[in-house]
This record gives sequence, C-alpha cells and structure tokens, in this order.
Amino acid sequence: MNWKFWNKRGDTVPKKKKSAAREWTDAIIFAVVAATLIRTLFIEAYTIPTPSMERSLLVGDFLFVSKLNYGARMPITPVAFPFAHHTMPITGTKAYWDGIKLPYYRLPGLSEVKRGDVVVFNYPMDADTPYLRPVDKRENYIKRCQGGPGDTLSLRDAQVYVNGKAAPNAPGQQIDYEIANTSQQPLNPQVLTDLEASQYDPGRYSVYTMTKSSARALSQYPGLQVKPLIAPKETAEMGGLVFPNSNQYYHGNFSNKRYANWNADNYGTLLIPKKGWTVKLDSITLPVYERAITVYEGNKLEKRGNEVYINGQKTNHYTFKMNYYWMMGDNRHDSADSRYWGFVPEDHIVGKALFVWMSWDDNASFLHKIRWSRLFRGIPSY
Repeated sequence: MNWKFWNKRGDTVPKKKKSAAREWTDAIIFAVVAATLIRTLFIEAYTIPTPSMERSLLVGDFLFVSKLNYGARMPITPVAFPFAHHTMPITGTKAYWDGIKLPYYRLPGLSEVKRGDVVVFNYPMDADTPYLRPVDKRENYIKRCQGGPGDTLSLRDAQVYVNGKAAPNAPGQQIDYEIANTSQQPLNPQVLTDLEASQYDPGRYSVYTMTKSSARALSQYPGLQVKPLIAPKETAEMGGLVFPNSNQYYHGNFSNKRYANWNADNYGTLLIPKKGWTVKLDSITLPVYERAITVYEGNKLEKRGNEVYINGQKTNHYTFKMNYYWMMGDNRHDSADSRYWGFVPEDHIVGKALFVWMSWDDNASFLHKIRWSRLFRGIPSY
C-alpha cells in the first residue's frame, strides 16, 4: 500500500517484484503465525499415548481439543520454538525460554469445566524436580473430570461419589477382574489370549482392564465366576501411596496417619478447593492443601511446632486464589491420576476433548492399522 496518497499516479515508483526466496519466507512466516493463533485460541490436535482412558479412548487416537469451550489460556511462557511443546526434537533441549513469564489469564469461554468432561491439562507434578517446568510447558495429560471446585469426593469399592451421590460411570470404564474356572473343562487358550489373562493359581486368572459389560458376558459361561479385583477398605495402597500421603511437599510436625489406609478403590472423603474458599489449617487439612498453597499458588509455608506461617505471617487459615479439579482415568486400575498426585489447578486446564479424527493401531497388521470405526467419533461427557 502506498501511504503517500498525495502523490500523483505518475510520480509513483513501480513496486519491485519479490524474489522467490522472499515470497517463500513471507508464506512460511504467515503460516506459522496463523497456525500458532489457531492452536492458542481455537483448536489443537493431540494424541493418546497411554491406556489410562481405555476403552473410552484408545492408544493411537488422534483428537481435536477445543480451547474455546473453557476459554483460551494466554501463553505464560511466550518465548518458545513454534510447534514444540517443552522439548526440542532430536536435540532434547528446552524448546522455550523461561526468562519471561506472564501472569495467568484466560479468555471468556463457552462454559466451565463440568463433571464428566474429558479434559486435557498440564501435568501438575512437572512443577517438581527434575523438570521444574512452567505451567504451560508441563506435559499434557487427558483424563475425565470427576469433581470440581467445592465438591466433596470419595471412592467406595471403585465407585466415585460426589457430594454423597454415586457419580455416573463412563460406558467404556474398565477395572481389573478375577476369573475362577470351577468347571472340569480348561478355558480356551485363545480366550485367555484375547483377555490378556494371567494365571496365578490353578483355575484362577487375573484379567486386567475389562468393562462391566464384558465381565457380565463372560460370567454367562458355565463354570466361570467373574468378580472385580478391588482393594478392601481400610487397606493401604499396594505399590505406592495415594494422595496426600504421596505428597512430597508435606513435611512433618503434623500427623497424616488419617490418610494411611486410603487406596485407589476406597478413598476419601476430601473437599476440592474453590476460589475464595477459606480453609482452617490444622493437622487434618495441611497434608491435603499444602501443595496447592505452596506450589500452585506460590506461597512460602513454614511449620514451627504447632504453628503455621505463610509468607512470614503467623496464621491458622488460608483463602484459595484458584479453582481446582479432580481428574481420573476411565481405565481405573491403570491410570496415574488425582488419586496419586491430587488436585489440578484451573491455570493448568488446556481444553476440552471434542472428537477423534484419526485412530492408528500400531499392533495391527499393515492393512488394518487404521481403526475406521473410530474416525470422527465424538467424545461425550456423561
């Protein structure tokens, strides 16, 4: 555009034609800027890497995730290499510079995060050593929201209860089962292979991750007894502690034995923090909320004897600055989720999973790699 509009047409100098290299450079810059704006403000593609959401979502599903539903989060670490999340390919070095950090801000969205939504969020534990990553550069996780700000949540025999009522279960939800063969006939080896069953006693098998409908169908076979493998109440978690006993930021002076016998199937009750909610700080609440107060909301908390100091001021209460959520995988016995590392702060929320646009099975033969039945399948909330 000629800004010297007062010049006569005859006085203008003909534009110099751009070189091919310049045209390609301009096109690439435009494409990068446009794609970055689309990924930041509207929609982004993600891939399911682990089985924690099976059978609702499968490893190899490619998703579109909406930034509009909950409101797009503005970049917190703005200086970063385009299209690389936190690590550069090949070199393995950081793909961002954390010398500049902006405050958390989210544009208005179409709705709040609701119970039952399948949500992509940044993994809160990446705040810890060895990664120490900024919020928006933490690993992307995908789980189902089971509870929101102000909800009370518990699990009884692997069933989630929110505010005292049993929460709906996703149709594809899975847990582990035990099969006992009481008949005189051995089980078909192909059935055992298909179920990925492992024998641990004569006639007894463990089946990892099976839906309720599959368990019901299997129990119709004569001589088969099928029951869920659920950790008993008042039994400590096997293979690892659950939150808040797993909370490495809880250091002592107050006892947290109250939580010692929680496990992944019988858990709680706990209250999910809500913005503006004030909690009394004592031996019961500190193990649950200390990480949110210190790591996610950036305060310095000290315990001196039976007294609590926040940012150098003695206090016995704290008012939360953010909303928090409780996220769990649909594959309940094969999911690292809030039961193990606690609450997800609102500034970690990335977007809502909308639909599967492509699905690829690495374990299938070449002609069956694409799962055609899953293409453009929606991801419903319950």
